[in-house]
Amino acid sequence: MFMKQTKVWLALTIALSLMALASACGNKSEAPTNESGPTATTGTPYVPKGNEGSVSGAIAYNGTPPAPKKIDTSADPVCGSKNPNLSTEDTVVTNGKLANVFVYIKDGTTADGKKIVEFTFPTPSTPVTLDQNGCHYRPHVLGAMVNQDIQITNSDPTTHNIHFTPKNNADWNQSQPNGAPPMMHKLTRSEVLVPVKCNQHPWMKAYVGVLKHPFFAVSAEDGTYTIKAVPPGTYTVVAWHEGGATGTEKPMTVTVPANGTVKADFAFGEAATAGSRPSLEMMPAMEFPMLGRH
Repeated sequence: MFMKQTKVWLALTIALSLMALASACGNKSEAPTNESGPTATTGTPYVPKGNEGSVSGAIAYNGTPPAPKKIDTSADPVCGSKNPNLSTEDTVVTNGKLANVFVYIKDGTTADGKKIVEFTFPTPSTPVTLDQNGCHYRPHVLGAMVNQDIQITNSDPTTHNIHFTPKNNADWNQSQPNGAPPMMHKLTRSEVLVPVKCNQHPWMKAYVGVLKHPFFAVSAEDGTYTIKAVPPGTYTVVAWHEGGATGTEKPMTVTVPANGTVKADFAFGEAATAGSRPSLEMMPAMEFPMLGRH
């Protein structure tokens, strides 16, 4: 009798164990996927039809812009020698027009009823370049596509430390001595925008907008921009400018005509930034350097 009960309990134990294992495996296979997220590669490849249009405009600055602040470079005389007038560049205004604004298509629908986010676009084979020259980043704001190479160069006779501090992508922190070859980096998830700093020279700031499509531009010194080769359709266009914790965004709905151009002008200024903290404050001349990858 005892042996019979033992066999029954052993069989029940094995059966329960198998059921638990099957349940665990089932839960694992049913884990949610993020196919519609920033890293998604599924979708319909976009094929140009030859009737693409463009979005263009100018970025104005209303009111009196904040005066740039001179940066103390005494901790690294090389910076002061090469760029004696080095100053902050978070708000660059010329004749009432604002530079370094990242303008991009956030979402929308093409003229034939397809969502722009459902298309895929080839990653450019040519890298974008982020240079360190005069102890500041050039350009201050740039755009890249997901997985596009970002070439980082050092044109200064001093060591820099390039530190990408994203939210959606992996942290990346590298030192680049004078004369070192260009470094290559890529961001694998879309993000607007990724801050870049230099731990060696803490006043150095740059921003990289990363998208899955090529429909973006950065306003020039005269405030103008153009987004080219846009499929005809209706879209939400967003202008982003640094300021506060995550920057300031201005959305606008536009309709791009076939073989035509739609105008989209934006404005920033005192009303938009009142009460917000500047994104680039005066900082000590140098922090402790971070060498290598962390």
